[in-house]
Amino acid sequence: MKEEIAGRKPGYGFFNRLTYGVGEIFGGGCFVIINAFFIVFLTDAMGMNAALAGTIPMVGKIWDAITDPIMGNITERTHARFGAKRFYILIGSFASAITFVLIWLNINTPSMTAKYVFYMVMYCLFNTAFTVLSVPYNGLLPDMMDDYKMRAKFSNMRMIFSTLGAMICGLVPGMIINPTNEPALYMKCGLIFGVLFFVVSITVFFGTWEKQKEPVKTTLGESFTQAASVFKSRSFLLFLGLYLFGQGGMDFISGMAVYYVKHTLDAYNDKVNYYLPILAVLMIAQLIGMLIFGPLMRKTSKKMAIVIAAPVRLVGVLGLFAFSHPGVSLVPILALAALIGLGNAGSLTGIFAIMADMTDVDELITSIRRPGIVSSMATFIRKIASGISAALIGFMLSAVHYDEALANAGMAQSAATQHGIGICFIMAPAILSALLLIVAVLFPMTSTEFDLVQKEVARRKGEDDSVTTEEEKKMLEKVTGFSYDKLWNKGNAGLKNN
Repeated sequence: MKEEIAGRKPGYGFFNRLTYGVGEIFGGGCFVIINAFFIVFLTDAMGMNAALAGTIPMVGKIWDAITDPIMGNITERTHARFGAKRFYILIGSFASAITFVLIWLNINTPSMTAKYVFYMVMYCLFNTAFTVLSVPYNGLLPDMMDDYKMRAKFSNMRMIFSTLGAMICGLVPGMIINPTNEPALYMKCGLIFGVLFFVVSITVFFGTWEKQKEPVKTTLGESFTQAASVFKSRSFLLFLGLYLFGQGGMDFISGMAVYYVKHTLDAYNDKVNYYLPILAVLMIAQLIGMLIFGPLMRKTSKKMAIVIAAPVRLVGVLGLFAFSHPGVSLVPILALAALIGLGNAGSLTGIFAIMADMTDVDELITSIRRPGIVSSMATFIRKIASGISAALIGFMLSAVHYDEALANAGMAQSAATQHGIGICFIMAPAILSALLLIVAVLFPMTSTEFDLVQKEVARRKGEDDSVTTEEEKKMLEKVTGFSYDKLWNKGNAGLKNN
């Protein structure tokens, strides 16, 4: 029976990869803006305490613990003419763009409590709208195609656009906002990028397709049970480590960069602006890295990209120890930024390529194909990484006695604070890079294991009459974390096996 397809006619050429990948300008770009400038907006423009400001993204991620599993369940339960995932991408395109603008509103009130509540509510609204968009987008690729290498090509294009988005969203706001702390300039950026994010998101809707399938008949009350069941997979647990340590390190670097350049290097002023050239070199290196790691990943494995990239980023970050002081030459900083960018490229390329394969492992474990549920948990961990890094930045700034009043007045921090910011900027991503390497080495799946997972799914469906060997059983047990005789069971998804 021919599969029913919703949306554009399936195709695997450059244009098809482009219309799918362009959506990551939003996913990659909005977090760069938020990580790099939202806490700065709250502390330097709104005068909020750094530790207090850092808790707002963290509260938003706690809220995501509720909304992400529910959205994953809703996606799996929906049948739509456009395709369930594409339908919610359409809705999310509007909602997330509008709410992104709202988080930059300037409320003119002397009450710090009112400011805190307002921005916390706006941030939670944005996170909810972004969930409506990102959960189905993250789960779309497994429902577009099954081929391991073709998924890698589409994922690589997505990461190229992620880097382009990060480049645009890092450089342009820096040009507009620097060197003042004028709230209206933050809103100007919000409006510009809100429009951009809507355009790229709606392009994904019109430029992709989706295999229609029967909705999963579960209740919303089972959202959390199903979401929790995803964590039973050994591969998914290790993937979460990759996501958390890989993205967390990147989020911390982007979120702390303005403070590091402005105060530790003492160069973010009217006469000299180190921030823009440093960010430009990092992003250009990251883009070049995508072009290197994409083909490398297809010739070796998706995990190998991360195994190579994590040490590169670690070396780049640790190298900053010798140059983190006022008046330093820009040249060595740029060279180290290039290394960090290359490391980021390999990490991103591998992580997002692996994410699409987690649906197949989950299907073997549960007998249910549920990319929406799996992607909702991946999306949640992505947001958790961002939230933890933001909270960590806020607490670290407070710990080194960052003075918001001095920052608002355009004055320099104390020498001890400048040094403390430099230490924090280096040590946190260095530790995360080391943990990323460890988890990447432990990750159990390459193309060989993936092909076996798909073959075993076909066997369970009666589409392949070959017999599983003892060696294959051991390999499947290593990938899933389940004994072979416990696989293909709805009970593993928290549902009745009937």
